[in-house]
Amino acid sequence: MENENIRKELVVSAIENGSVIDHIPAKSVFRVVKMLNLEDTDTQVTVGFNLESRKYGRKGIIKVSNKYFENEEVNKIALVAPTATLIVIKDYKVTEKRNVKIPDEISKIVKCVNPNCITNHQQVATRFTVIDKEDLKLQCHYCEKITGKNNIDII
Repeated sequence: MENENIRKELVVSAIENGSVIDHIPAKSVFRVVKMLNLEDTDTQVTVGFNLESRKYGRKGIIKVSNKYFENEEVNKIALVAPTATLIVIKDYKVTEKRNVKIPDEISKIVKCVNPNCITNHQQVATRFTVIDKEDLKLQCHYCEKITGKNNIDII
């Protein structure tokens, strides 16, 4: 019985300080990486993709050393990965763990889908009211056009 002692999983190294974004829908992992500009960072980033999850079937995880996300970045994560959990690590210990939440209002994150909207022609920051958090629908403050989750273009 040689095979009895074979480990069944590979463990990704722990981070001393930084953030972990867990429970990302598998199809959204690389969108989160791009949206947060993690490909341009000088710090260590570990990405897990299509990992098994009892709750979601398949999930993704992103570990970023020495990085703590600002509220605006967390709001971006919530838009494309509403099931995500944000974990803050300090000295190898979890100091905070919270589910991301879609805010009631979103500013400077999403582009308006209306080509005639003032935000697409002048230096006006976009602003949306979230009118449906389940199916993700955003209404532009300026032109009142509704953007559905399939048409969201993150700035």
